[in-house]
Amino acid sequence: MTQPPPAAPAPQPAAPLTEAEDRQWASFAHLGGILSFLPSLIIYLVFKDRGPFTRVEAKEALNFQITILIAEIVLGIVGSILSIALLFVTYGGSTIFSGLGWVAWLIGVIFSIIAFTKVKDGIAYRYPFNFRFIK
Repeated sequence: MTQPPPAAPAPQPAAPLTEAEDRQWASFAHLGGILSFLPSLIIYLVFKDRGPFTRVEAKEALNFQITILIAEIVLGIVGSILSIALLFVTYGGSTIFSGLGWVAWLIGVIFSIIAFTKVKDGIAYRYPFNFRFIK
């Protein structure tokens, strides 16, 4: 009779982040907002249980990036509607409103850089406007 193979050892929980690593990953969560919400989401999922500062700041950055994404979509839709309305009113091909989504992106980039500079020094940052989707 053969014996079953030995069970694999249980995975060890990841080591907690040092204070410097905690600040570093927290600041990267904000800086990643330049690209979109994905860097903040990945950092939150990977490091939320390893560093308290990273957990709070990555959640704040992720909520802000989701807020900016929603604003980009809404402004894109509103801009398109305004461009179509202007097209019918003026009988011209004006697309002055069609690119309003970039305004939200630019605001996101500016506030992400401000947050990065604060958080890298260990100062918690709260965005001036932010919907708290993730509690």
